[in-house]
Formats: sequence, structure tokens, C-alpha cells
Amino acid sequence: MQSLFSTYLKLGFQHISDITAYDHIIFIIALCAIYKISEWKKILILVTAFTIGHSLTLGLAALDIIRFPQKTIELLIPVTIFITAIYNVIKKEDTAEDTGFFHKKININYAFALFFGLIHGMGFSTFFRSSILPGMEDLLIKQLLAFNIGVELGQLLIVALILFASWLALSLGKVKQREWNLFISGAAAGISVILFTEQLLG
Repeated sequence: MQSLFSTYLKLGFQHISDITAYDHIIFIIALCAIYKISEWKKILILVTAFTIGHSLTLGLAALDIIRFPQKTIELLIPVTIFITAIYNVIKKEDTAEDTGFFHKKININYAFALFFGLIHGMGFSTFFRSSILPGMEDLLIKQLLAFNIGVELGQLLIVALILFASWLALSLGKVKQREWNLFISGAAAGISVILFTEQLLG
């Protein structure tokens, strides 16, 4: 029999990596679309910002400190994907002056990741609260910790896969970075419009 910790670890991993509920996956893909595998340090900071954001609202909502209408969150998540994808397309190429991890353009990316992470954390919390075992509320912190770690593991897997796909396209397929960005970001934007419409009309 699985332990409580491993059960919620698995739940967190499955939730973010579930292909049938792919909104979080599409957001992470859009977030990483403008980076090459050689820029893994920037991606690590970006993912950390997203993690801080969603961990904060997931924890607060799970502990019933804050609550958000589920319908509103389901509408906002596609918006985060769309804005990220459009920013990827309109963002100018880095110049020689844009050096270091925290120059102005990169800071915008980190701000997006952090703020949008807050929204995605609200979405995670809706699923998590529905998964709390009756009579186990006293172990809520343990369940929350395991679930969040599971989410992070799934998130890292998604990042690794998109970076590998990027490497295949750029290095082996000889696709230009700009073309790859336009393809991935355009697809993400299109999917976000579909998701938003479905939630609006649903």
C-alpha cells in the first residue's frame, strides 16, 4: 500500500503532466520557447520564479486562507498562455548590452513567470482540495508538500522534453531560433484561444 506522501507525490506529478488537462503543459512550453538548451541557467531561474508563484497560491488556497472562483481561474490560465506566447513573438532579439541573468528583458520574463505562477497555483489548488482525504485534514501540510514536489518533478520533466525538442530542431534540423519560437508560440497562442473560448462558452 502506498504511503500518504507517495500518493500525493504521484497525484501532483500526474496533475501537471496529464495530457488530457494540458493547459499547464502548454504554458510551460510557451515559457521556454525563446530559450536554447545552452541557456539552461536562465531557464532554471525562470522555472524557479514560476515555482515560487504557484507554490504560494497553492499553499494559501489549500490551507483555506484565500479562495478564488474556479471559473475565473479557468479563464485566466489560457490568458497567461496567450500573453506569454505573444510576448515571445514581439520580443526583440537580445543585443550585446543585454548580458547577465537579470537584465531588463530577462526581468520581464521572470515577472511574467512569477505572476502567472500565482494564477496557475490557484488552478492546482482546486484539484488538490478535491483530493484531500476525509479525516486526514490534520496531515494537510504533508499532503500539500508531497503534492507540490510532485508538481515540480512533472514540471522539470516537461522543461527537459521541450528543451530536447528544441535541441533536435535547432541543432539537427537546422531550424532557426526565430522560426522555432514563432512555431511554438503561435501554436500555444492558438490553443490558448481555443481553451479560453471553451471555458467562456462552457
